[in-house]
Amino acid sequence: MAAFQFIETPIEDLLLIETEVFADSRGSFQETFRQDAFSHAGISLDFVQDNQSRSIRNVLRGLHFQRKKPQGKLVRAVLGEIYDVAVDLRQDSSTYGQWHGVRLSRENRRQFYLPPGFAHGFLTLSREAIVLYRCTDYYDGQDQGGICWNDPTLNIQWPLSGEAPILSDKDLQNQTFAAYQESTK
Repeated sequence: MAAFQFIETPIEDLLLIETEVFADSRGSFQETFRQDAFSHAGISLDFVQDNQSRSIRNVLRGLHFQRKKPQGKLVRAVLGEIYDVAVDLRQDSSTYGQWHGVRLSRENRRQFYLPPGFAHGFLTLSREAIVLYRCTDYYDGQDQGGICWNDPTLNIQWPLSGEAPILSDKDLQNQTFAAYQESTK
């Protein structure tokens, strides 16, 4: 069994995951998921959907969440590098409204685990990035929501290169964190 390291972040239940990599002259091999290891670390939800995105430099996706069917996510970059961000939307959490960001890349082979109840987004730092993420619930377009990437209350420190990020039309319509909070009352 590969040795997984589950590294705590400043936000409870939000984990950075590293695993052993076996490399030789042919290339490399690593396990990216083992149910028994993840369960032992307290991640016992079933993953039911895998997604993959491809983005060019400076594309910012997010901050996305589902309202009634929140998705836990296991995120990794298999090509390129991203800055991945999670915002705690769990109202009973002591870190509600706080964010944490990590760099994920093909080179560092790290994964980021977001339990259900977080908004998620990422910025592509390399020329191109392919991101894979496993989800603990199915995507439901009727249940989706979004928070502005540059919300002043959250004050996320995106590592922008001086240019405005490239956003989808949908993400340009995302609400402020204050509007999100008002909608959950």
